[in-house]
Amino acid sequence: MHLEEMKREISNLVLDKGFYNKKEDIPKKLLFAFTELGEASDAWKKGKTEDKIAEELVDVIFYVLDASRLACPNVNMDEMFLNKLEENKKRPYQYGEGHRRT
Repeated sequence: MHLEEMKREISNLVLDKGFYNKKEDIPKKLLFAFTELGEASDAWKKGKTEDKIAEELVDVIFYVLDASRLACPNVNMDEMFLNKLEENKKRPYQYGEGHRRT
């Protein structure tokens, strides 16, 4: 399944379950994504199973894609992902890591 397909599935879920679905809810959705990221970190630190860690990371993806469908509905996230990947490939080795010289 591609990101755009996932966005449609998430949209259906949000509508079916009566979850937040307004532009003013975007900050909440991003905060929820951040919270889920913390839960993934916590699961990893506590030695939880890979499945549990992955479940929390998928929750992050859900919230990010849900926010994206409201914040930038006209942007194709599959194309954006590929464009950003190509941009990052052009960066030098250890881009942004220079401040960590020892």
